[in-house]
Amino acid sequence: MTIENSVSKDIDEIFRLYLIATDFQRSKGLVTWPEFDRKMVSDEIDQDRQWKILVNGKIACVWASAFEDPIIWGEKNGQPSLYLHRIATNPEFRGMHMVKRILEWASIHAQLHGKSFIRMDTVGENKKLIAYYQSCGFNFLGLKQLKNTESLPAHYHNAVVSLFEIELPAPTNF
Repeated sequence: MTIENSVSKDIDEIFRLYLIATDFQRSKGLVTWPEFDRKMVSDEIDQDRQWKILVNGKIACVWASAFEDPIIWGEKNGQPSLYLHRIATNPEFRGMHMVKRILEWASIHAQLHGKSFIRMDTVGENKKLIAYYQSCGFNFLGLKQLKNTESLPAHYHNAVVSLFEIELPAPTNF
């Protein structure tokens, strides 16, 4: 299992995994992801902010990262944080604890970039997903009603989001 930046040739597979995730969300009666803008994802790839887990050379999971998220996190955006977005797992690899693998990577990536928090949000109050993220190590910070979301993807418009955070240990100096 390896973690690498996604590359341009991965974009069709990224969108296939987004579609599978959206279909799963719909089947559970949850808020579904909209069709994301290909240019947005392409820009994330170009900026080395789109990631993948490879298992035996096959994409098992994808996600995006950012070092700021002011619309969702407001004043907390000023705190040094790594934000995770759009985690989508290939169904062939479900049960392999991809979020835990992402968090192992995120802890190192965040600390290498001087960040003190790993943060994530999800739209709505999905109690099973909240419990799952808590089991992965996130603290559930509660719900937040979003405002001024015009620049965000459609599923965020007038949405309530669940906020999650992991505070990283302070670096030790030897």
